[in-house]
Amino acid sequence: MDKAGIREVAKAAGVSISTVSRAFAHPEIVSEQTRRKVMAAADALDFNISRSAAALKYGQTFRVALLMNEEITSWFNTQVFAGINSVMHDAGYDISIFQHIDTADMRRSFFKDLPVRRNVDAVFVASFAIDRAEVEQLQRIHVPIVGINTPSVDGFDASISIDDENGMYTAAQHLINLGHRRIVYVCSAASETMDSSIDARGRGFTRACQNAETTHDLDWQVLTVPRGRTFADSALSALLALDRFPDAICCQMDMMAIPLVLKLERYGHRTPRDYSIVGFDDSPYADTINLTTMRQDPYAMGRKAALKAIDLINDRTPETPHEIVQPELILRETDALYTPQD
Repeated sequence: MDKAGIREVAKAAGVSISTVSRAFAHPEIVSEQTRRKVMAAADALDFNISRSAAALKYGQTFRVALLMNEEITSWFNTQVFAGINSVMHDAGYDISIFQHIDTADMRRSFFKDLPVRRNVDAVFVASFAIDRAEVEQLQRIHVPIVGINTPSVDGFDASISIDDENGMYTAAQHLINLGHRRIVYVCSAASETMDSSIDARGRGFTRACQNAETTHDLDWQVLTVPRGRTFADSALSALLALDRFPDAICCQMDMMAIPLVLKLERYGHRTPRDYSIVGFDDSPYADTINLTTMRQDPYAMGRKAALKAIDLINDRTPETPHEIVQPELILRETDALYTPQD
């Protein structure tokens, strides 16, 4: 069966060819009812519009999409983008960025409209899981989906992720081995609308403490604070409100640990004299304040994800479709052997 063209879409939708063209190029000037008819017809006929003559010639758009659940200005997303771009740019691809894809409705809308409205050759998804039903249309038109630091590989053609759970397990075990017994894990609340990779870190902390309870007298807890720009201040308030200040703190990320180190000192709590603290990421400024942390490399993950995407676009199976990378404990100066206070 020959691939449907714009004439077939117009006929199926009961509109003119120019209306179909406007529905794709300028959807804002087409009524919602008409646009829906055009999109439904295009979807049923597996029709999509390539962005240029080159796309028509090679059967590719030379564009990829990057979906993220936060702003691109976050350290992780900036590094992932740079890693992807270091490969895709040289291969002649542009990157379309979709930020704040953090609700089920936004994901459904993206995966429903992308195949016909904004054709791409591959989709990258950073740090959150997807529903297999959401990507059926992309799979039908052979658009590969590559995950970066996703909590599950279900629905992805390839992926590369940090082992968040084992990383935080290692951090907590390190503090326990230093003799700390009153340990707190500080994190932001999990999203109610999506499964995010960072949530696995809390499970790693909990597992380490539960395993150690059989041989150590631990007093541990998880402090959860609201998501948002003020999460570090909320974490500070929660820690200071405890009946007894902990002798060790695991932080969900460096961007929580760094301000805590600086602000807790104003309240008389100095690391490592009074408590140990471990972050996660090894992001900028971690080395400036000598923060002990778990290191990951999102730039390298972005590069590897892009190389997998290039293979998939060219109908090649990546040598290792799904990879798990172990984070590395970086020892600096915010942790020390526990010395009981008199």
